Amino acid sequence: MRKASVIIQARMGASRLPNKVLMPLAGKPVLEHVICRCQRTKLVDRVIVATTVDIKDMAVVNHVKGLGVDVYCGSIDDVLDRYYKAAELYKLQNIVRITADCPMIDPDIVDLVIDRYFRENAEYASNTLQPTYPDGEDVEVFGFDVLKKAWLEAKMPSEREHVTPYISKEGAFKKVSVINSQDLSSWRWTLDEPRDYEKLAAIFNALYPKNEFFHMKDVLMFLNKHPEVNKINSGIGRNEGYKKSLADDRRAP
Repeated sequence: MRKASVIIQARMGASRLPNKVLMPLAGKPVLEHVICRCQRTKLVDRVIVATTVDIKDMAVVNHVKGLGVDVYCGSIDDVLDRYYKAAELYKLQNIVRITADCPMIDPDIVDLVIDRYFRENAEYASNTLQPTYPDGEDVEVFGFDVLKKAWLEAKMPSEREHVTPYISKEGAFKKVSVINSQDLSSWRWTLDEPRDYEKLAAIFNALYPKNEFFHMKDVLMFLNKHPEVNKINSGIGRNEGYKKSLADDRRAP
């Protein structure tokens, strides 16, 4: 059975919600939930946390010690460089990109995207090319050679900060889009704003005591029964950070 390695990007200096990766949910930091869920998958053989050389991110390094993951500390702003250097250091061939602000990432969805990547001999597989999964269930898989090409050729700030825009736009790569049977792209359970944290805390307090690894369907069922919780972070757009980076691109020389 072919497997891939997860690189989780994590840092303390998020502009909209600083220190979010270590904020507690049901008594466990957000990042630890992401790590544990990635370790729960069947098609992942290694989990690496890619943080930065910023002194504040030593808190990330210190926390993940003993969690069975490797750590790489790299560029603060050039996340593509951080990914590439981490993959190069650990000699990874197939990489799964997960972000540390997705504490409800579903292991089954991670496995689904990895499986499609291998079965269809893709160079890049993702459930974000045509978003049909909730915001917070984003999974991208690509080969080291593809990552290296992006690292060498991507020039725009947005391409460096968000890792995969160059890969997803580049026509030379064989891409596979993983589409859900139902369009759930309007559902939001990622962590970028204080209201996101309030909503996630409510979900974890309700579901985590019964099942630490509750799935997407469990969250949907809970939110359908409790629409007041679902409304907590309504009105926040998807990919706000990336849109800001694109605006910065237009202002760049």
